[in-house]
Amino acid sequence: MDQPAPAPRASAASPTLSRRARSVGSAIAVLVLAAIVALAWYLTHRPPAVGPAGPGGQPGAAVRGPGGAANPNARGGPPSTVGVAAARQADIPVIIDALGTVTPVAVATVSPQVSGVITQVLYKEGQMVRKGDVLATIDPQPFQAALDQATAARMRDAAQLDAARVQLERYKVLLEQDSIARQTVDTQDALVKQLTGTIAVDRANEATARLNLQWSRIVAPIAGRVGLRPVDIGNYVGAGNTTGVATITQIAPIDVQFSIPQERVPEIRERLAAGAVLPVTAWDSGRTRKLDEGTFLTLDNQIDVQTGTVKAKARFANAEGALFPNQFVNVQLLLRTIDAAVVVPVIALRHGPSGDFVYVVNNDKTVSLRNVTAGISGVNDVAITNGLTVGEQVVTEGGDRLKDGARIQTSADRPAPGDAGAGSERRGKGAQRAGDASRASSEPRQQ
Repeated sequence: MDQPAPAPRASAASPTLSRRARSVGSAIAVLVLAAIVALAWYLTHRPPAVGPAGPGGQPGAAVRGPGGAANPNARGGPPSTVGVAAARQADIPVIIDALGTVTPVAVATVSPQVSGVITQVLYKEGQMVRKGDVLATIDPQPFQAALDQATAARMRDAAQLDAARVQLERYKVLLEQDSIARQTVDTQDALVKQLTGTIAVDRANEATARLNLQWSRIVAPIAGRVGLRPVDIGNYVGAGNTTGVATITQIAPIDVQFSIPQERVPEIRERLAAGAVLPVTAWDSGRTRKLDEGTFLTLDNQIDVQTGTVKAKARFANAEGALFPNQFVNVQLLLRTIDAAVVVPVIALRHGPSGDFVYVVNNDKTVSLRNVTAGISGVNDVAITNGLTVGEQVVTEGGDRLKDGARIQTSADRPAPGDAGAGSERRGKGAQRAGDASRASSEPRQQ
């Protein structure tokens, strides 16, 4: 019979092997962890550097920092792509921007001057009318009758005056012949004077009746645009009715009222005293469409103590009708123009603790921070009174990522996408040929 192996010896060796395996595993884990920590420290603390040159002498990929992001301002890092513009000479307009309200030169509520019934309305709502155009008529028959009556009374009294004058002449002849008393002649002379006054009254009454007949035709006192119609045919209107029969708003020419800061008042008054004509431009609420061009008209006679501004008014021809009464517009008042100023785009000027500055592009594709003195700013350009000369290039876009001495490139310096792909393809083919040559040299040469 086969004898079984002694169990106690096997059980004694098993714990020893388990302890050794655990010790070896722990040592390997510690070594792996230490290697990972060392590799991480090396990757995070190594200095950035440019990789080896590729085919054609082109520099390789830049070494990236933590997270794989390249530092554009580090030594040897890739240059920042920015926009540049050259300082140039240009005329800078000195403009005052304000919010204005279109106000008509005149608004007339056409009210009847006589009472009566409306028989005709001769205008359409929104129609443009001229001064003197008939807008409506009132029934003229009562006024025509009054005129006829006044004319008849004048004619009657005129005939009596003529008879009295003839009788007075006869009495004077008889008085010379001493055939009549002086009192009779004086009485007749007084009657002639009385009838003369009556004729004057009759003529006044006739003129009044004729005027009332003329006022039965309601005409436009000014030229402009008629509003909505407040009355219809057949309505009775009274003299001096507040609602009237029409409202006319003059829109050509038209004014724009706006406010300017009180600090600019002396300069405006100085320009006006010198006889300058100050152009004013009206823009729509979005500043995208120019509505009309006009001239500065006048200033108000006092300053608003609550806002510190002065009301001003400009006049526009409004030939196209782009300005509408009570419309809100943006106003630009041109005070003067600075000739041949050194200007750069507004976005090129930056502000720091030491004042205004710009990034000037050097010949070696680096930038230098230069302090400048800014002058009048226009819509797109700003004048530089000190620190910059014509022709120097400044950074306009991407300056937030720059520091003094940083390397840059413009969009024109960047390689086209097709060129980059072709270079990668050439580098790939070169690497493939080098690999084939290496494998060929390592293979045994056949005899």
